[in-house]
Formats: sequence, structure tokens, C-alpha cells
Amino acid sequence: MMLKSYIPKSITNLFDWKFLVFFFGIFFSSGFKSTAQTFPQFIEFADSKVAEGDYYYAIQYYEKAMQIDSNSVELLWKYAEALRLYKDYPKAEIYYQKVFKKEDAKIYPMSIFWLATMQQYNGKYQASLENWKEAKKVYKKDREGYYYLKSQQQIKSCLWAIKAVRDTTDLELARLDEPVNTENAEFAPFFHNGKIYYTSLKADSINFAEEIYTEEYSLQIYSADQQDSLFNNVLPLSDVHESGWNSANGSFSPDGKRFYFSRCNSAYECKIYVGKVEGNKITDIDSLGEIINEPGFISTMPHCALIEGQEVLFFASTIKHNYGGLDIWYTVVKDGNKYSLPKNLGPGINTMDDDITPFFDPATKRLYFSSSWYEGFGGQDVFYSELNTKTFEMTSPVNLGIPVNSAQNDTYLVVHPQDGLYYFSSNRIGVAFAKNPTCCNDIFTAGLPKKIIPPTRFESLDDLNKKLPVVLYFHNDEPNPRNWDTVTNLNYMTTYREYIKLKPTYHKEYSSGLSGDAAEEAKEDIDDFFIQYVEQGVIDLVEFTRLLIVELDKGYDIEVTIKGFASPLAKTDYNVNLTKRRISSLVNYLRQYGSGEFIPYLDGTAANGGSLTFVQIPFGEYTANILISDNVNDTKNSVYSRKAALERKIEIQSVSLVKRF
Repeated sequence: MMLKSYIPKSITNLFDWKFLVFFFGIFFSSGFKSTAQTFPQFIEFADSKVAEGDYYYAIQYYEKAMQIDSNSVELLWKYAEALRLYKDYPKAEIYYQKVFKKEDAKIYPMSIFWLATMQQYNGKYQASLENWKEAKKVYKKDREGYYYLKSQQQIKSCLWAIKAVRDTTDLELARLDEPVNTENAEFAPFFHNGKIYYTSLKADSINFAEEIYTEEYSLQIYSADQQDSLFNNVLPLSDVHESGWNSANGSFSPDGKRFYFSRCNSAYECKIYVGKVEGNKITDIDSLGEIINEPGFISTMPHCALIEGQEVLFFASTIKHNYGGLDIWYTVVKDGNKYSLPKNLGPGINTMDDDITPFFDPATKRLYFSSSWYEGFGGQDVFYSELNTKTFEMTSPVNLGIPVNSAQNDTYLVVHPQDGLYYFSSNRIGVAFAKNPTCCNDIFTAGLPKKIIPPTRFESLDDLNKKLPVVLYFHNDEPNPRNWDTVTNLNYMTTYREYIKLKPTYHKEYSSGLSGDAAEEAKEDIDDFFIQYVEQGVIDLVEFTRLLIVELDKGYDIEVTIKGFASPLAKTDYNVNLTKRRISSLVNYLRQYGSGEFIPYLDGTAANGGSLTFVQIPFGEYTANILISDNVNDTKNSVYSRKAALERKIEIQSVSLVKRF
């Protein structure tokens, strides 16, 4: 059986989710037996292989065609597409770059999109950032459309990754050895009664020389006995496998009496099935009703958990009223066979992209899942949200960071019920492979080492300093315009929210006197400023604040150095006071943070002896760019230009310990 490429109706087929849902391997078929050597025949044959999902073989014949004509932009595009689908990201990047240089996204508007994506997958975040900006310009005619919004989101993601890639957690990463991981694809691990269960793509016989696979080449669920970190006795879960179908993504009910899994036909019409567990057998297998497997939609990736005494079945689905692609849903199971009307986890979790592989950890009350939308390192990253088990409200997703996440796809994270290790799937560099280093998934683990050397206080603050500088921006003469005060009663977040509301005004003023593409480019320039600087500053501030309170809670005396800057619209003496007000707004933010956690440290009354003080360095207009207009009658350039806006800021520049004598 040659597995076909399924194209979801959702726009989020951009991330080729079929590899994430059911397999991460590469499918090959019998070779091209003709001796024809013409350029059109090579391309025609390669095109047919792409249609079948046989990207490896298609690549070979596109390469033969390029030996005849390597300047054809159509051929370069098809070759780049095949490389991407084959998951050869470095080579795909090279050829998308060639296409974009030749046609500037006019013939193939997706060339810049995939170039930026491949650079992200290859960990080239700065280059990817610049090309996502170009992509925004290409898709600017539809500002509410997926491509524009995705480009805008990926700008944020690259900005986040440029800083986050420097941070590595204490978790130790390991790849499972054989017999679990092989040169095939292994993914979707879970545990039950001392065994690991996982999905793998295997064949009864494989001839790598001729690229021939038997008709029994399909996905199956396997089990292996676990003894500490060793696994053996790999066996297929033959009861759930049916010839001509793919079986994947298993989960036992909390009482162990039922087994849920996904089953797909060759057209990728996918449903969730359930069977009774009777000893070592799974019997009475049937699909769930249409309330879960709604006709015409996909339902997959079941995960069953016990929450507040209720059995809850999470799953991923494209059923109607979703936010885009695969969303995460849940249903409450009663009496083992009654399912409540599914509920979508909502826009706090689900996005315009695929949000997949849900897993609930009852020990931490965290829901883990993977998404390609939120700020991450590339592809699917693993996130978690704290779940209020009574209301099912979720906190904002948190990226699990390196080493769990990588620039490639990281999915199917579960927590081992005994040792607390993370087990997850990834197609990162380091997997076992036959031909392509990122073609296929393996199962990895990540966990704390047995012996952890606690950081010294200086090492700890050094980690905090890695988050710096944090740069925060202000509208002209804010806060409290037209006065000489050196303090304000406003919180920085208040000034930030008011600043964001002014974005349409900035669009209008900065594009005034322009028309057509010039006006649109001016608006894009403003959009980039707000995304790359203003909004990113708040993201950085939130993370810095979270880490700062952790260090203060250790009883440290911490000194924070803050510099203030202004545009040249006013004179030095006024601007010095203005920048002091701006610094004051940051202190107010900390004083009003949360439930007042910072107040004892700011007032020097903390029970642990810790304190928080500031070194304030306000500057006037003499530090501003001399090329910026200081003409009060030219507000387009002196107030609303990107250059002027970049000068109105404060910077948290360093954090240090105050020595006690």
C-alpha cells in the first residue's frame, strides 16, 4: 500500500501535519523502469512520485532533470518542495532561496514563506526574522488572512528564539536505544503496567537498494517491557491492527479497562476507536460515535485522564467551530461508553495552526501539547498550560524550552508515572536514519540528573543577566506629558496599553502624503516597530520579572541598573525629568505586580533579608540620533517615525548583588 498525501481543507496543511499525526517516515515505491532521458519525462515522473508521497524518489528525478536545465524556476520550485516534504530542511532552504532570488515571490508567492520557515527549522533565527518581514510585505493585501498573520506571528517567534536559544534547562537529554528506536519512525510513547507503548512505521521486508516496500508497510502500535532504562521484548499490538489501515496514538482509560487509539485509511480519513481490555487481549473494537468522529472531519490523538473523579478524553480534531487545523478538544466519559458533547479548549490554547498531542499530568495539573503557532524554536514545540480542573480554564502556554524543544518537530510529550521523566518524539538531528538526518522521529527522554549541583548566587544572577537588556518604549512625552515631575503614579503596563492603542494613529501620520506601495510600506514599518520592539519589550519584561522574584526569594540584595532615553524633541533638562518619570513607571509596575510580591523587597522589609534597589541613569536629548527631526511642526518625523520612536525608551541593563558589610 502506497500511502497518499492528504491535503486538509484547513490552511494549516502548511506544516504537513500528516507526518505528525500518523507517521514521520518516508514512503518509497518501485523505481522508474523507463530508459527515457528527456527533460519533460523526468519532471513528469518526479511529479507523479510527489503525488504518491514518494518524495525520496521524486528528488532523484528532479535532480536528473536539473542536469539538463538547472535554471528553470519551475523545476527549482518543485525540487525545493520535494526536499521540504522529505524533511531535508538545509537543502530545501538553499533551493527556496534560489527560487525567491529569481522570481521575488511573484510567480511562487510561497517561496518567501517557505524560505523563512526552512531557516527557522535550521536554527537561523536572524535570517528567518528578516525573511518573515519580507513575507509580511508579500501578503499585506490580506491583513486578516492566514499568511499575513502567520508571518507576523513568526516575527515574534524568531525574536523570542534569538534570546531563548541561549537558555538551556538542567534537563539531560537521551535517545532511547534499540529495540525501540530504529531507522524507521517511532513516536507517540505512553506507559501502562510496566510497559512502554508507542507507534512505529515498519514493514515485513524492505529492500533499501531498490526502494521497494511491501504492501504491509503501515503504522502499528507496539509494546515493550521496561526494566529501569532498558526495553526489550518488542511486540505489535496485533489486536488493534487491521490490514489496509494505520493504527496509532494509543491511550488506556484510567481504570485500564478500555484502550483508545486512532485508525486511518489510505485516504487519511481518521477516527478514534476503542476496545475492551481483557487480560492481554483487546476485544470488541469499535469506532466512537459521530459525536466524536463527526463525518467529514478528522479526530485523532486520544488521551484519557482522570480529572476531579471524572474520566476525560482529550483529542485533536478538525471538527467544525475550530480555530484552524487540528484543535484540542475534550469530552467527559461516563459509564465507559457515554460521551458528553465535545468542548474546544478555546483560543487560549488553540490557534490558526495545528495544536496537537494532548497529555494531562495529574501530578502537576499541567496539560502538555504541541503547537507550531506560539513563540518557539521551529516546527512543533512542546508547551504546557496549568489546568484549573474545576473550570477547565487554562493559563497561557509556556514553552518547555531546550533540550525538550528544538528547531525541528517535537511532539507527543508524556510524563513517566514512576520516574517523572519526559518522553517525547522528535525528528531533530541525532535520530537514527537511513538517508535523511531529519526524516524520521525517534523517542527521546529528558529529566533532571541524579546529582544536581546548585548554582552559586553569582551563577544564578548571571543567568538572569542573560535576559538583558529589557527595553521598554513610550509614546512621545509619556507618561504625564507637559510637566516637570520626576515621578509618575502610572504603571508601565498602563502606558504600554495606551501606546498600543495609538498604532492606527501612527499608521495614518507616518504614511501621510504617501500613496500606493509607499504608504503601505510606511504602515508596515510602523507594524514592525510595534511587533519587534514595543510588544517584544513587554514579553521580555514579563520573563525578567518572573526570574527576578525567584532570586529575591533567596534573600539576595539585588541592584538593578536602568537607563532612560528620549527623542530630541525637547531640551536636555526637560528630557532628564521625562526619562525619570519613565523609570518611575517601571518601579510602579514592580510595586503593583501580582499580589505585591515585590513590595517587601522594595521597602526593605522582607523577612528573608532580601532587597531590591535601583541605579537610575536618565539621559536627555544629547544621546539621541542626530538625524532625527527635532522640529515640533514636523510631527510625522519627530513623533510618529520609527526612528523617533526608537529613541523613547528605558533599558534594564544589568542586575548585580549588593555587597553586605
